Amino acid sequence: MKKKVLAALLCAAMAGTMLAGCGGSGDGEGGGDSAGSRDMGVEGEDVTELTVWTFVENHQDFYTEMAEKWNEENPDKQVNLVLSNMAYDDMHNKLSLALESGEGAPDVVDIEVGKFPAFMVGDIGLLDLTDAIAPYKDKVVESRLDLYSKDGKYYGFPTHVGTTVAFYNTEALEAAGIDYTTIKTWDDFKNAGVAYHEATGKTFAAAETTAQWMINLMLAQKGGDYLTEDGELDVNNETMVEVLQYIKDMQDAGAVATIAGGQPDNEEAYPLYNSGEVAVAIMPFWQTSRYTTYMTDLSGKVAIAAPPVFGDNDVVKTIGGGGTGTAVVASSPNADLAAEVFAYIKLSDEASNEIYNVLGFDPVNTAVWTDTALTENPDNQFVQYFNTKPFAPLLELQDSIGLLKSATDEKMPSINNVFTTQTLNDIFESGVDVQEALDAAQEQLENEFAS
Repeated sequence: MKKKVLAALLCAAMAGTMLAGCGGSGDGEGGGDSAGSRDMGVEGEDVTELTVWTFVENHQDFYTEMAEKWNEENPDKQVNLVLSNMAYDDMHNKLSLALESGEGAPDVVDIEVGKFPAFMVGDIGLLDLTDAIAPYKDKVVESRLDLYSKDGKYYGFPTHVGTTVAFYNTEALEAAGIDYTTIKTWDDFKNAGVAYHEATGKTFAAAETTAQWMINLMLAQKGGDYLTEDGELDVNNETMVEVLQYIKDMQDAGAVATIAGGQPDNEEAYPLYNSGEVAVAIMPFWQTSRYTTYMTDLSGKVAIAAPPVFGDNDVVKTIGGGGTGTAVVASSPNADLAAEVFAYIKLSDEASNEIYNVLGFDPVNTAVWTDTALTENPDNQFVQYFNTKPFAPLLELQDSIGLLKSATDEKMPSINNVFTTQTLNDIFESGVDVQEALDAAQEQLENEFAS
């Protein structure tokens, strides 16, 4: 049973996630579009049934696996999960209608990070999970809890940190005379990229057009955002211009270039990395699973390192990317038990071990980050694949993992959509002036929000 569950979870990690963090159906965890349901089959007078909705089919496997562990450890609080998987939009729309009508909602539901802000507006129909999180809070990366919070209360259990790191093809770089360990700042990154391109004629790293992984990292490092402090639209602010102009200057110098698919996490881009046509990816940590599955030729040739910074005055060194928040519906008659169970399923040491072993995710529970039996297990596929210790950069970055404040704002899906369908293509494909492109985005979004 367990081997089948783990294999299924690994398949989940490989599903396409091209719209991660952009209000789309991916979050770095995999997606699911086919309807399906299952029942754990736990029976008994004292067993509580919990209905669970998800848009990621194989989350059902993980939740079942962890619920079985919960039942073993808590014989007086046994649960039977009845899980339903639905298409991404269908599930979120159905949840919205159920909460508005007060009928038909599940006990527990997965909500994608790009959709979560919409459920934080008006009368919040989700349970305050602050008390359920309390036993684990000191172990969990605060910024990932903040992602699913409002007014100091937590409404979702995070699945992973998604720490943004650098993935370096050390074989390709060494052949060009480049030592990745000397890359500490973005200026170092730019200089290495120029040298690599001049030596090989190939692409060093991606100038993103369909995602904002590197852009958001750089923006957060400088203390910037897409909104003002009071939540007003501000995508053409000075810091945003500075970040995109820096990337544009890197592109003009040959340090970065646009690539097929517009970002590293894309089925068109994987072969480019696998063949060595592109050498570096700045991505959330969950990109590990893409390497082990889609870039098998690079086994033993890729190092994971802390991402570049601008300098000592950076606000944070990195940020988390992507995510799914697991919420409990406040009106559920079993809400308190559901919160306790899913806090265990998402945040416990036991859950965190499985999240890394199977999926390669960086668990939000950082207590396991120093467990070398887990992080340096020679039988672990990720330890075997990468030529550095995968958790080494996580421990280095642990105390400086930030979050764009706008990530929890309901405007972000629209902002991300404009950037990834128009603005970034204008700048990096069509050569439109950065300020001009951002002014156009600001105007377009102002019109959208005013309508």
